Amino acid sequence: MEQITVEELKHRVQENKNLHILDVREQDEFDEFNIGATFLPLSRLRNMEIDEIEDWDENEPIIVHCRSGKRSVEACMLLSTMGYAHPINLIDGILGWKEKYGLEKIK
Repeated sequence: MEQITVEELKHRVQENKNLHILDVREQDEFDEFNIGATFLPLSRLRNMEIDEIEDWDENEPIIVHCRSGKRSVEACMLLSTMGYAHPINLIDGILGWKEKYGLEKIK
């Protein structure tokens, strides 16, 4: 499974504004702070409730993050089994982002 750092994510966002970035945390975590990614909780992804991403090209990369990088690993595996070819895990998740960039958003 491919993984990237928060620095690599920031660079990719600067290079490509149309990246698919997926936040798989739960609603309360997302409401507390989010970086502007598409919200699809892991609990819904496990049930294959993927309305938010159904129109995404399955061959394009999807950068997946959670709080610390653990749930996003599971989400990446699930996305792979659903046919998404390039899920990418964000190492250290939102905690790593906040440590490096504070409350800055990607969009």
